[in-house]
Amino acid sequence: MKSKHIIYSVLLSFTFLLSCSSSMAPIEVNNTLQTLTKSTLLNQAQATEAIKSNKCKLLVKGRAYVAPIGFTTKNDLKNAAKGIDEWVQMDGGNAYVLINYKWVNVSDDGSTQLTVDFDTMQCQQY
Repeated sequence: MKSKHIIYSVLLSFTFLLSCSSSMAPIEVNNTLQTLTKSTLLNQAQATEAIKSNKCKLLVKGRAYVAPIGFTTKNDLKNAAKGIDEWVQMDGGNAYVLINYKWVNVSDDGSTQLTVDFDTMQCQQY
C-alpha cells in the first residue's frame, strides 16, 4: 500500500514537472498550431506568393493576441489557436500567417502566457 502511494506521488510530481515547461521549439509550435486551428496556416513565403498571384488577400496585418494561460504549453497553444480562429473569422478570412510568438513571464513563480502575432488573410484555395 505504501509503495503504491509512493509511485502515485512520483508520477504526479513527474507530470507536474513536465507541465511546467514554459515554451516550445519553433518547429513544434508550427506543427502543433496548424493542427489546432480551423483556419489555414500559411508560412511567409506561401503568403507572399499567394498575394502576388491574387489567390489571397491580406485583411489585417500585425494582429496580436494574448492567449489565456493554460495548464501546459500545449494548452497555451490550444487557447491561442482558438483566439486566432476567432479573429480570422471576425476579419472575414480563412487563413493566417504566424509572424511571431513568445511566452512571457507573468509572475514571480514562473508562470508564462503565450502571445501570438499574426496576419489574417482571405484565400481562394487552401
